[in-house]
Amino acid sequence: MEDNDRQAHSRRGMLKASVTVAGAALTGSVAGVGSAAAAPAAERFPRGPATFPMGPFTKSDANPILRPEPSHEWESAYLYNPCALVVGGRIALLYRAQNKAKRSSIGLAWSDDGITFERRAEPVLTPSEPYELPGGCEDPRVVRVGDTFYLTYTGYDGTSALLCLATSKDLVRWEKHGPLFPELHDPIHGDKPWNKAGAILSTPIDGTYWMYFGESNVFWARSKDLIHWETVGNDDPVARPVHPWEGSLIEPGPPPLRTDDGHILLVYNARSDGKGGYPKGQYSTGQLLIDPADPTRAVARLERPFLVPTSADEQDGQVNHVVFTEGLVRFRDAWFLYYGMADSVLGVAVWRPGRAG
Repeated sequence: MEDNDRQAHSRRGMLKASVTVAGAALTGSVAGVGSAAAAPAAERFPRGPATFPMGPFTKSDANPILRPEPSHEWESAYLYNPCALVVGGRIALLYRAQNKAKRSSIGLAWSDDGITFERRAEPVLTPSEPYELPGGCEDPRVVRVGDTFYLTYTGYDGTSALLCLATSKDLVRWEKHGPLFPELHDPIHGDKPWNKAGAILSTPIDGTYWMYFGESNVFWARSKDLIHWETVGNDDPVARPVHPWEGSLIEPGPPPLRTDDGHILLVYNARSDGKGGYPKGQYSTGQLLIDPADPTRAVARLERPFLVPTSADEQDGQVNHVVFTEGLVRFRDAWFLYYGMADSVLGVAVWRPGRAG
């Protein structure tokens, strides 16, 4: 408990220091949004439940809250990188699991309290297509629009990682729609097709849905129907690495949220280049704001990460020094942030707004 208290205290100080810089950028962007909107901002850019910055988040004493299950072959080796939704008063968690051959499938677990989960014995999404074999289905992110769940995930054939889409009405039976950008490459992966980490904003802007993706910079795509997406590719990034802790790459985390002033909040993952006192290759989690009047531009970000690897399960695993966030939900007056720990097990951090300590 004392370790968690110290981590929470240090994150509070970190957030206070970071907001000073980010807040200055935010002030200018709010003025710009107001002048750009002919209709009242509240009508064109609806407000949401998030704030900027969010936190401080306190890592749960129960971490890791999910581990591999040796009796289930498909999740017998590693279990990590979860996304989350609140459905029917419970939290649904979709997570990446690997067997001993390191083939990835996606599992489903449910919780009544956000901490203790009951998992299904069988995966809900398994690799079956050429673009998914032999590597599998990786790193899910999910939103619900109307009565349909939209799941983005990475299909990995052992050579190229491709951003894929599937839809469902019940989180169990999924229809695959294939890779969204089968020929698009990413700057840090050469000329071979490579694109992943799609995070969809579930509320449209002027009738258009927006998605943020990428594994070097944050790129954008847009759609009218959530199935067919268009992008300018890697020529027009929303955000690039700026600070040492994100110097190697940045990529989207959970689906973006609307803030209480109408902006778009994107929680993202970043890898250090070894400068600024951060270990080379360390993955941490940050926050940035996107202007809804121009959803292709970030206008503010935290200077420092708000979640970093500190525990033994985050420092030592399949990939060392990793916290990798893909799930963020508001549940019973608290925010639950779900993340992979060293690409091996699964953890959660919680923020209860308005509660001291």
